[in-house]
Amino acid sequence: MKDDRAWMQLAIREAKKGLGRTSPNPCVGAVVVKDNKLIATGFHAKAGTPHAEVHALRAAGKKTKGATIYVTLEPCNHTGRTPPCTQAILASGIKRVVVGMLDPNPLVAGGGCKTLISQGLEVTQGVLADDCRRLNHPFCKHVTTGLPWVIMKAGMSLDGRLALGSGQSAWITNEQSRRQVHRLRDRVDAILVGSGTALNDDPSLTTRLPGRRGRDPLRIILDTTLRLPPTAKMLQQVSSAATWIFCGPDVDAKRAEALVGAGAVIKQVRLSEAGQLDLGAILCELGRVQCTSVLVEGGSRVHGAFLRANLVDEVNIFVAPIFIGGDGVPLLDGLGLQKVADAPRFTTTRVRRLGSDVLIEGLIEK
Repeated sequence: MKDDRAWMQLAIREAKKGLGRTSPNPCVGAVVVKDNKLIATGFHAKAGTPHAEVHALRAAGKKTKGATIYVTLEPCNHTGRTPPCTQAILASGIKRVVVGMLDPNPLVAGGGCKTLISQGLEVTQGVLADDCRRLNHPFCKHVTTGLPWVIMKAGMSLDGRLALGSGQSAWITNEQSRRQVHRLRDRVDAILVGSGTALNDDPSLTTRLPGRRGRDPLRIILDTTLRLPPTAKMLQQVSSAATWIFCGPDVDAKRAEALVGAGAVIKQVRLSEAGQLDLGAILCELGRVQCTSVLVEGGSRVHGAFLRANLVDEVNIFVAPIFIGGDGVPLLDGLGLQKVADAPRFTTTRVRRLGSDVLIEGLIEK
């Protein structure tokens, strides 16, 4: 129904208010409507706090009797850190529930809708389901696989270069693109770079939005032999987020001790046959601690390694209108392809202009 889609769009806008704040829970929005008039709205703000449905029902008060509630995600039917939302809906006098997407969580998996139907409520499912799902790719992947959603992000020239061949650190993209990168950082659980990027750029890997807004994600450095010095900027700044360094099993104990003394957390993982850190093991460890999304910012060796291992889920490529030339640092190192048909391919979901730059967003085809 046309009205259902319009109200669900409002619920989606509500859900977006929780982006970057609800992990490991999903972003959810809810809207209470009666006689085709808006009564109340609500969204899930943080894990462990009331869900979107509860906020909307509380705001609606006694007006919920005989009303319709629109929810971007199927109401939960189990007790976690909060009571089941299905019970709150049943107690409110709501007569109809419109659901965007079914919950992929095995603890729910259609059970919420079945419970509501069994109690005589009218339930409509699948309204703007794809739009609702796009809000929660990290949650959907983590709750079904235990692994985080991996976003490959890079800023490059028109000829696919990340930097000058000299290694000189300089911005390629413009201010609008850099601001969008910080919005991305604000919404993910972790940000990851290789030791080369950490040594060459000495980045802070923090979120810097206007008005000092934004949340710093967990910082992850891939550093097989612990080359990062304890004096690195990311270890000497004031930040609410930790810095984890993943290294090989046989590293110098004194280097590890010095980095721990500077505030780093050392995580040793096995090496692949090629002598590189096992990326799969790293993602498993991140998933184990409820990290649902990782922004991979490079450099080229790291991008190539994630693509070769088929571990990238989403790409965000910022393209600046400049040429750097063949001696520049490429977007990624060799993938060892034998034919074009084997090349990683993504489906473009959106192309945006950011001033003179272009942002290409897409999902990797699996």
